Amino acid sequence: MEEYTHRLKLHADPSRVVVRPFHLAWVSNGSGPSRTQRLVAEVMEMSDAEARDGLEDVLKDFEARHWQTRRVFMTRYDEIEDLLALNGADIGDVKRQLIGAYFCHEYSYAAAALMNPSAVPHFDQSGMPKGSMRILMSLRAVGEGHISSVAFREGIITDKSQLKLATEPPFATATDVIGRSEDHVPTGAVTVYRHRDSTLSGTVIFPITEAQSKGLEDLRLVQFTHDDGTVEWIGTYTAYNGSVIQSELMRTRDFRAFDLVPMTGGAARNKGMALFPRKVGGQYMMIGRSDGENLFLLKSDSLDHWEDGEKILTPVYPWELVQIGNCGPPIELDEGWLLLTHGVGAMRKYSIGAVLLDKDDPSKVLRRTREPILSAKDQDREGYVPNVVYSCGAIKHGDLLFLPYGIADSSVGFAFVPISEMLAAME
Repeated sequence: MEEYTHRLKLHADPSRVVVRPFHLAWVSNGSGPSRTQRLVAEVMEMSDAEARDGLEDVLKDFEARHWQTRRVFMTRYDEIEDLLALNGADIGDVKRQLIGAYFCHEYSYAAAALMNPSAVPHFDQSGMPKGSMRILMSLRAVGEGHISSVAFREGIITDKSQLKLATEPPFATATDVIGRSEDHVPTGAVTVYRHRDSTLSGTVIFPITEAQSKGLEDLRLVQFTHDDGTVEWIGTYTAYNGSVIQSELMRTRDFRAFDLVPMTGGAARNKGMALFPRKVGGQYMMIGRSDGENLFLLKSDSLDHWEDGEKILTPVYPWELVQIGNCGPPIELDEGWLLLTHGVGAMRKYSIGAVLLDKDDPSKVLRRTREPILSAKDQDREGYVPNVVYSCGAIKHGDLLFLPYGIADSSVGFAFVPISEMLAAME
C-alpha cells in the first residue's frame, strides 16, 4: 500500500534551537571557590562599560534567534542568585543579564533526527469545516548527545484528505517546572508547563528527572475518554537514563500543563506500551511487549500500575519473525480494535502491519495482515538507522487511516490508507 504515501516529509533541522541551562560545578571542592562562584565573581568585577559591551556582543549574536532573550537571561540569573545567595539589589540589570547568559547555551533539539510520530485529534476543533479535522502530532526529536525530547506539530486534515501543517513559529521554548532548584534534580512524578506565550508547535518537553536524563522516547499519544465522558490526552513513553529504561505516562487536559508520571508494576520495566482510548469491560487496557518479542494484552484498575498480561500475538510471517511490537494505541472501528504493529525481519528490516482485535474481548485476534501495509523501500531505506519504518500512533479520518511514520530513525513521512483495503488484506 505504499502508493498511499504522501509527498510531504519532515526532516531533522539543526536551525531549531532553544536556550537551555548550562551547568558548572557550583559546590567548592574545599580548596577554593567553585567554578560557578569564580565565573560570577569575574562578571561582578567588570566595569559597567565592560559588562555592557559584553552583553551587547551576546545579544548581537543571539537575540534574533530566541524569544524574549533578555527575560530568559534574567530568569537564569534568578536561579544562580538563589543558588549562591547573591544580593540582586546590589547588581544592576546589565550584569544580571550577563551572568544569566554565561549559564545558558543553545541546544539544537532536532539536529540529529526527527522521528516516530503519533497523532491525535487536536483539543481545539473550533472553526473546522465539516469533514475536516485539526490534528496534533508528537514527534521524537533527537539532538546533541543523542538525547531525545518531545516536540509537537499542529495541522489540519481537510475533507479531501489533504494534510496541511501549521507553520512552525520562529522561536521554540522548553517546558519547565515551577520552582525548580538548580541544585536538585527531580525524581518521581513532575508537572511541566508550556510557556504562556508559546504555541504548541513551538514547545519542546525535555528530560527533567533522573530517570529521564538521557531521553524521552517514542511518545504514543491517545485521546482518552473517561467513564464520566471527560476527555484527557494520555501518552506512554520510555524514560531512559543511559542504562535503565522505564515506562511513564504523560497526561494533559489542556496542553498547558503536562504531568509526567512513572508507572509501576512488572510491565513498566519494558518499552512500547500503548493505551486503549477508553476502558474495556470496566478496566484500563494496554498493548505491551513484555518479553521483547511478542505482544501482550495488559489490564489494570489503575492508569499508573501495570503487571504483565496475556500473550495474544506472536511473530508468524517472514517480515516479522525477529520480533513484533505495536505502532500506537488501538483504534476503535465497528469491526473491532484496529492495532497497527511493527515487525522486524531479515537484515533487521522494519515493516508495519495490522491486526483486528475483538471489540468486547481484545485478547481475541480476529484477523491479521499476511503482508506489511508499509515497508521501507527506495528513498525510505536510507538514514541514521536504515530500513526502518515506525509509527507511534495513527488517526481514523472518515474511511481513511492517517498514518504518520518515522523513516530510518531520521525523518517523518505520512500515508493515507483506506481502512476497507486494510481490512480486506487481513486473514
